Amino acid sequence: METLKKIGKAILFPRTAIVVIVVPFAFFLLGYAALFLPEMGMVHYISYVASAYALTIFCCRIPQMVHFFKKVKTENRYVVRYFSDTHLRINISLYISLAINTAYALLQFGMGLTHKSVWFYTLCAYYLLLAIMRYFLLKYTRAHETVQTSKLEWLIYRFCGILLLCMNSTLGAMVFYITWRGYTFRHHEITTIALAAYTFFSLTKAILQVVKFRKYKSPVYSATKMVGLTSAIVSMLTLETAMLTSFGEEGQETFNRIMTGISGTAVTLIVLGLALYMIVTSTKHIKIYNYKETGADT
Repeated sequence: METLKKIGKAILFPRTAIVVIVVPFAFFLLGYAALFLPEMGMVHYISYVASAYALTIFCCRIPQMVHFFKKVKTENRYVVRYFSDTHLRINISLYISLAINTAYALLQFGMGLTHKSVWFYTLCAYYLLLAIMRYFLLKYTRAHETVQTSKLEWLIYRFCGILLLCMNSTLGAMVFYITWRGYTFRHHEITTIALAAYTFFSLTKAILQVVKFRKYKSPVYSATKMVGLTSAIVSMLTLETAMLTSFGEEGQETFNRIMTGISGTAVTLIVLGLALYMIVTSTKHIKIYNYKETGADT
């Protein structure tokens, strides 16, 4: 009996080095079989068994991982500082987002030069506007270590709203190309499902953070989350296009275009509403500051 327990423990709770090797390999093999081997064969069956075992040993490790990360969160000084310092988290988030948006804008620009397509230039403009907004927000947060609701913050907030209006024109161009010119995002089914999971996670997180950061009463902090929410909403549009293309039936191009047109119109109206809200709200507060400054002068 003891021997069987030892064998079962060795199978379900192997050493960490084995888990680190087996889990990535199993899911890489599963992806390779699904993407590059259309016909069922031995590789498919091996990948199914390997991925099932990898998932099992990974799940068995979850309690240990939770305990480990809790310990790191409370004892590691860098992690403690990250979770306790809101300003630091904002800066790190802006750095990462700025790098990704800039890289993607350059990629789309290169694709536009290669394929001579306005579609890629439109995507380039969209990601470039996102990068510009995040650059100015990062420039301010780096220069100001504390939350200080001021006229300058409201000016930056309004500037981001104006850029969102400009971005809305690029979104309109994207909807036009998807709906009337038939541009689509085609991915493998597994990739599309993964994109769907990530997109819904990003949207949920963006909504929660917009609500959460309202308590800091900082226009710049709110603007960073508004930009993230806008990006997540637009991602929903591209996800819908990819899902209709990947899972739709042949001959339903008209239906796909109608659905994309409706969703695209809704997305542009939402972004327009966010932009106008930011502009109107910031303008009111800027007028208050101008009135106080004028009153102080007199």
